[in-house]
Amino acid sequence: MVRIPDAKVALSTASVYPESTAAAFEIAARLGYDGVEVMVWTDPVSQDIEALRRLSDYHQVPILAVHAPCLLITQRVWSTDPWVKLKRARAAAERLGTSTVVVHPPFRWQRSYARDFVSGIWRMADETDVRFAVENMYPWRYRDREMLAYAPGWNVTKDDYRHFTVDLSHTATARTEALEMVDRMGDRLAHVHIADGSGSGKDEHLVPGRGSQPCAALLERLAGNGFTGHVVVEVNTRRAMSSAEREADLAEALAFTRLHLASPSRPHRVPGDRDDCMTGP
Repeated sequence: MVRIPDAKVALSTASVYPESTAAAFEIAARLGYDGVEVMVWTDPVSQDIEALRRLSDYHQVPILAVHAPCLLITQRVWSTDPWVKLKRARAAAERLGTSTVVVHPPFRWQRSYARDFVSGIWRMADETDVRFAVENMYPWRYRDREMLAYAPGWNVTKDDYRHFTVDLSHTATARTEALEMVDRMGDRLAHVHIADGSGSGKDEHLVPGRGSQPCAALLERLAGNGFTGHVVVEVNTRRAMSSAEREADLAEALAFTRLHLASPSRPHRVPGDRDDCMTGP
């Protein structure tokens, strides 16, 4: 027997770049994704709650998560104040009926924001049912140099957050053991960005299965543990030579994710059976 967990597989709107947020809804519907995660960035549609609601209704694709505008290119999106950005992300999630806001740790030069980030995230989480899932990042590298760009730090498991997002492209870039990080997150792991990487030092966001990360093992572990959060395909398709090639990559990523989220059910064991401790995942 095969057990399929309740986890839904969503498409990040970032995965269709340079196509638009609107295109992501259309592609997600056509390929059979369970929903989308909206990356709030410079595309005006990604910032417009009513436009997002209309897209969701038209394509019958629910919005499962909102990724707060935390990138260098989004420093002026939804205010230059990072706390205002998070409040607007929370309001968007509440109005759109989504369960999760994904947030990056602050950049090191955002000193005031970084100093109060951990306590501030707890305070905001106490004010809503929306989960603020803080995402693991990575040190920035140039040749042989390494810069710690995030504070309190890129390894979010070293700080006390209520919920986490794990991103397997980021674990590749950080050259850290993904499954060990997931173990440290424990039952606070609420959200997954499934992607791959080769450990090259660049944040590659490869289609899962094309890099060195334990994408299949992680998905199988989630299935075995009955994970109920969302698994979001967040891959880089910028180099696709056509829309058809982009959709083929996104279809492959969805098929990979669904395949490995299907876990063999544990067989029933009689207590005392000599194989009782040898059940599979």
